[in-house]
This record gives sequence, structure tokens and C-alpha cells, in this order.
Amino acid sequence: MRIFYDTEFIEDGRHIDLISIGMVAEDGREYYAVNRDMPVRKIRKHKWLMENVVPSLPKGHGDARIHMPKRWLFHYADPVVKHRTTIATQVAKFIQATPDPQLWAWYGAYDHVALAQLFGPMIDLPDGIPMWTNDLRQECERLGNPTLPQQPDGVHNALADARHNRVRAQYMDSLATKGQ
Repeated sequence: MRIFYDTEFIEDGRHIDLISIGMVAEDGREYYAVNRDMPVRKIRKHKWLMENVVPSLPKGHGDARIHMPKRWLFHYADPVVKHRTTIATQVAKFIQATPDPQLWAWYGAYDHVALAQLFGPMIDLPDGIPMWTNDLRQECERLGNPTLPQQPDGVHNALADARHNRVRAQYMDSLATKGQ
């Protein structure tokens, strides 16, 4: 069974720090978490993340001026905000509860590293967690680069992106079926 997922992260060419993760299984189960342990100071200095990712994260009271980096008040009490170790445990359970899990992401290389690093080095992946992520972008290329459905909203929210990855996959499934 396929699990579509997305991560939001900050990276510097050597390290990938998880900001959030969203997962959607074909059976309808969903998982979303925001990393309480994310490097907030680094994120505040990253213009693209502040403009594109931070607006979808839980915000504390008084965050009306989100475009001003020093005004971002992260809402640590929101139930989706969890410590990295809790996210790792819950992600493992989500994947392990899926029969014959296949991970799928859009341009999924960094997503897979962000997911795998929840558990430490790749060799420490828990049993039942795939060691690779299938790439929806690569599947799109294989199908001749068809025009895919546009995401109506929530771009750069990990759960909304994971949901849209499922939409993309279902659309490409229909194209592949027609081509047979």
C-alpha cells in the first residue's frame, strides 16, 4: 500500500533539519506533525521558509504580521507540535501499520533523508520502514510529463502537499491505465 508524504525542512548542504512531515496512506489514514525541536533561529533568517513554509505552521496569538521574521511566535502548545523523538515513534508506527508499505513523494530524495534521519543513520531504520522513496516526479517523466492537477491551496504545508501527492499519483495511475 502506498503512503504519500512530504516534509518541510531547512538544509545547508550538509544537514537537513525537519520542520514538518505529512503522510497520507491509500486507506485514508493521515499523519501530520511539526517538529518542536526545529531550529527556529535559523528558520527566522531564511527568507524563503519565512514566506512559504512558516505561514502554514501553528502560530501563537498576535502573529498577524507573519512577514516580519522577528514577529513569528511559534505555538508550541498546538497538538501537532511534537518532539522529534515522538514524531519518529509515531511515523514508524504509521508506516509499520501499513501492509507492504511503499513511500511516495514529489522530488523525494530530500524527503527520504529527512524521514530516515528521524531514526539516525540509515542503518538504524526500524523494521518495516522502506529504505527508499519512490519518486512521483520520476513517474511523471516516465509517463511523458503530462500536465498534472494543480494544488488548489496549502502549498508548502506538509500534510496538504502529501494529500496532493496522492491526487497526482491517482491522476498518473489513470493515465497509465489508459495507455495499456
